[in-house]
Amino acid sequence: MRSLLIALCVSLTACIVPAPTSEGTQGVKARPPAGPPQEFKSGANFGDSVELVSTIVAPGSAFVGDTVRVGLNFKVLKQMDVDYMIFVHVEDIDGRVDRLNVDHAPMRGARPTSKWTAGEMVRDEFEIPIPPQMNVRGLNILMGFWDPKTDARLPLVNKDVIPNDGNNRIMAARFQVTAAQ
Repeated sequence: MRSLLIALCVSLTACIVPAPTSEGTQGVKARPPAGPPQEFKSGANFGDSVELVSTIVAPGSAFVGDTVRVGLNFKVLKQMDVDYMIFVHVEDIDGRVDRLNVDHAPMRGARPTSKWTAGEMVRDEFEIPIPPQMNVRGLNILMGFWDPKTDARLPLVNKDVIPNDGNNRIMAARFQVTAAQ
C-alpha cells in the first residue's frame, strides 16, 4: 500500500516535458529566400558631367521590414565645381504610400563630387529600410543630383532616351516587395 501511495504521489508531481522543437518556429511558415541582386543599366547623363552606368539592388526583391542595399555606379565625364548631393526618392509603384527620401552625400560624405575626376568610375552605396507597416507590392528608386546651396538639380541631358519625370529625376530601378507572413 505504501508503494502504491508513493507511485501516486510521484505521478501527480511529474512534470510534462514538451517534445523538442525549433524554438519560436511553431506555426510560422518558412519565408522564401530574398531574390538575387538585380542590375539595372542606365546611361543617364547628368549635365555632361556624370553618367549613371548602372544601379544594383540587393536583394533584388525584398520583404517589408527588410533593408535593401543599393549601389549606384557612375562614370565621371568631367570635373565638377559643385558638391552635389544625390537625391533618392523611393516610391510605391502603385502610388498609394508616401515616398521615402534617402538623400545623401556621395560615398557617405567621403568623396564629394568636386573631388571626382574625369574618366573615374565611382560607386556610391546606401541602404533603403522598408518599414514593416509599408503595404506595397513594389518600389521604384528615382534619383538625380542637386546642389544644396541653390536647390538646383543637375540637368538630365538625354531625357528623350532615359525614363524620367521631366524634372531631372530618373527611374534608376524597380524591385518587388512581399508582405510579411
